[in-house]
Amino acid sequence: MANTVEITDATFQAEVVNSDVPVVIDFWAEWCGPCKMIAPIVEELAGEYEGKVKFAKMDVDSNPQTPMQFGIRGIPTLLIFNGGENPVDQVVGAVPKSMLKKRVDEALA
Repeated sequence: MANTVEITDATFQAEVVNSDVPVVIDFWAEWCGPCKMIAPIVEELAGEYEGKVKFAKMDVDSNPQTPMQFGIRGIPTLLIFNGGENPVDQVVGAVPKSMLKKRVDEALA
């Protein structure tokens, strides 16, 4: 997890809402197979967008408050925030890198 930041319910406000760059949060769990499939893609994109977009991960088992606040029912779910408390986009499931990149680019436009 070199390029991503681990966030918690306690650090959500500072890391996401108060971020000066857009944030993509990967909601995941240790036991989730599809989460492990998408993790390397999230890492790659974090490197590609370094300085432009912050990529973060949140373990839903350790941090139940934030996923509940945003109605996360299935994982992996990625929420894209661009300057505020409400996500501008949501991606559910282990999607191909090209699709995730397209959604991030659209959210930044």
